[in-house]
Amino acid sequence: MYKISLITGDGIGPELSESAISVLNTIHDKLDLKFDVTQLSAGDKALSETGKALPDETVESIKQSDACLKAPVGESAADVIVVLRRMLDLYANIRPAKSYPHMPALRDDIDMVIVRENTEDLYIGKEFSLGNSSVALRIISEKASKRIAKYAFETAKQRDSVRKVTCVHKSNVMRVTDGMFARVCGEVARDYPDISFEEMYVDACAMNLIRQPERFDVVVTTNLFGDILSDESSQVVGGLGMAPAANIGDKFALFEPVHGAAFDIAGQNIANPSSFLLSIKMMFDWLGNKHNDAKCIEVGQKLESTIFDLVKSGVKTKDIGGTSSTVEFTKQIADNL
Repeated sequence: MYKISLITGDGIGPELSESAISVLNTIHDKLDLKFDVTQLSAGDKALSETGKALPDETVESIKQSDACLKAPVGESAADVIVVLRRMLDLYANIRPAKSYPHMPALRDDIDMVIVRENTEDLYIGKEFSLGNSSVALRIISEKASKRIAKYAFETAKQRDSVRKVTCVHKSNVMRVTDGMFARVCGEVARDYPDISFEEMYVDACAMNLIRQPERFDVVVTTNLFGDILSDESSQVVGGLGMAPAANIGDKFALFEPVHGAAFDIAGQNIANPSSFLLSIKMMFDWLGNKHNDAKCIEVGQKLESTIFDLVKSGVKTKDIGGTSSTVEFTKQIADNL
């Protein structure tokens, strides 16, 4: 039995968590995949109640679990997810972007993955004042660059696609930091002769994601660029509501929707839970590969195909122009599973 920790979050987070629990209970009871889910507090509500956005007991419970699901949290998000990424060395941020039926995607044949280095770059938060100026340190190491490049090529090797890796950087301006990242990616590429490799400046990539999104397969890039490009790629396929994400390390992984807490629609029972449910699919894939558990992978595939078939039939939640509530949409997923 797997132990799953679930951060229930803020805003629409609790509603999405209820959706996730409903689907997980169906999988547990009807598809014979056993796990125990522990609900945890982190984010704005935890901060107001305990003085910490990431309480110690939450951290300890996460460490005792096999994997973590995190619903969106509010303004304290950086004190939760960024801290957990660094604490647990979740160095690979994986964000698929795929066209789904009846979503406003630019094309219906988009299927890419952004592989983003997750622990370095400007997001280390080393900022300080220097006279009348402000300075931020950008750290790019050879070790982190090599392991994220290898993760990208391993991802491309496993995909049923064109098997191509695009290294995105800005080495024509940041010659030292991005120069190192580009060089290391090129060196790793030589170990994968069967996978196509190309380099692209980040501004050109941002343009081509709009102009030719179908040309991309696996994109590997640094932390800040990856954060921006992954949101862009999500919008290219119709919006953040269908965008899952994984934060993966060598020993542990955390899964979350890309979007935020959406306080403007919280409590209205209209939020699309698909991104969180697709994050569960990514969790099952990771658990299955880690533990050589074919059942996990099979259930993950079934969950994704169930979501695909439901949106293909025209069923959508009210926040994206449909007529279903969050609860109604979730019930149809559970019933179809």
